[in-house]
Amino acid sequence: METIEKNKCYTVTIDGYTSEAYGVCRIDGRAVFVPRALVGERWRIRIVKVTSSVIYARGEELLLPSTARVESLCPYFGKCGGCDTWHMCYEEELRFKLSRVNDALRHIGKQEVLAGEIVGSEKTERYRNKGVFAVAERDGLADCGFFRERTHELISVNSCLIQNELGERAARSITAFLNENSIPAYDEKSGSGTVRHVFCRVAVKTSDAVICVVSAKGFGDKTEALVRTLRLACPEATGIVLNINRTKGNTILAGAFYTLWGRAEIVDELCSSRFSISPQAFFQINPPQAERLYEQAAAYALGGELAFDLYCGAGTISLRLARQFKKVIGAEIVPQAIENARENAAVNGVDNVEFLCGDAGAAALELAHRALRPDTVVVDPPRKGMSEEAIRAVASMEPARVVYVSCNPATLARDILLFSSLGYSLREAKAFDLFPKTAHVETVCLLTQSRTQERLYK
Repeated sequence: METIEKNKCYTVTIDGYTSEAYGVCRIDGRAVFVPRALVGERWRIRIVKVTSSVIYARGEELLLPSTARVESLCPYFGKCGGCDTWHMCYEEELRFKLSRVNDALRHIGKQEVLAGEIVGSEKTERYRNKGVFAVAERDGLADCGFFRERTHELISVNSCLIQNELGERAARSITAFLNENSIPAYDEKSGSGTVRHVFCRVAVKTSDAVICVVSAKGFGDKTEALVRTLRLACPEATGIVLNINRTKGNTILAGAFYTLWGRAEIVDELCSSRFSISPQAFFQINPPQAERLYEQAAAYALGGELAFDLYCGAGTISLRLARQFKKVIGAEIVPQAIENARENAAVNGVDNVEFLCGDAGAAALELAHRALRPDTVVVDPPRKGMSEEAIRAVASMEPARVVYVSCNPATLARDILLFSSLGYSLREAKAFDLFPKTAHVETVCLLTQSRTQERLYK
């Protein structure tokens, strides 16, 4: 077997993708990862990193391009680290994402049932209702953009084709304000300075838009001038919020929130319900696709007496389930999101929902200790998936159905494997693309009790 060494060149054919959308080829049986290479392409590559577990290469020359290759419209692709698939046509991107889900279900989850389709997004550009721009010093001046992949090196970005345009304008106006007033941006190493991020959320079905300035400290007598600057640059904004975040590390929103002008929340519609969303509350960034995702989750959930909605956020899925169940109980660890959820239920006239504030595992245990027997449990956890404690608590309540909404195929498959050991079988799965131009993909899965599966489906 030939030794694969750094700087050696090879001619290879790409036969797969990694979860980050790198191309994969094989040399003497070992997988080699090649950024921005497409399945079916012939490349001359140079090895750039070799470890016992992984090999990376750089594409030196594209010898045979794929018909799925397209010219990237984004000048920052490959630099800022925000997107992964600008070099693919959208059909290839969807094929990659569906295979990513099914590879995880097959290899990690040990499942035979796979996702049969992926639902693509009608919009593949400017689809994000939320934008977060990093702010830092570059060459002695405040600048904004995104951090280079796996670093905190700021890449200055003038226009991001997946963000909403208001967020870009807000970020640029704030950095101009800092420079005009000799106010330094935040410095991670020293902890000094002010603005760390600019967060903007725009409603899709209403005219609401809120700008949140994330800063290590306030602006004192410059506060009113900052508000005037933002209102002039962003006249469509309906609220301006200051978040004082003094924490170390990567957490974007933390600490105290102060409404400087207008309203802190936006109001938007999803699945025919109106939602009030604070800056801290989770809300899907591509609402039209989120509606399709949630409608599929509701279809899998069927109906009955009682449903639990763990990781409920601002109550989006809970309110949708309330049309099908006599009672819905939602749980979420973020207090502001629970406040929003309760307000959203009241605004929509929904009186058959209850919301608990707490960790999903603890909430599931509390509900189990109440001796409640839900017909369906819906879970929509963050990327890290569910804790073993939460999964065992859900299974102990013996719901006929578990509907799992996931943003990470690997943790989804891992959790389904544990559910399988506890008597639940994967029955159906469908993938949804909520994040075009990135490697992220959402999946909705239906699991049923193994012993009741024949009864439910005969």
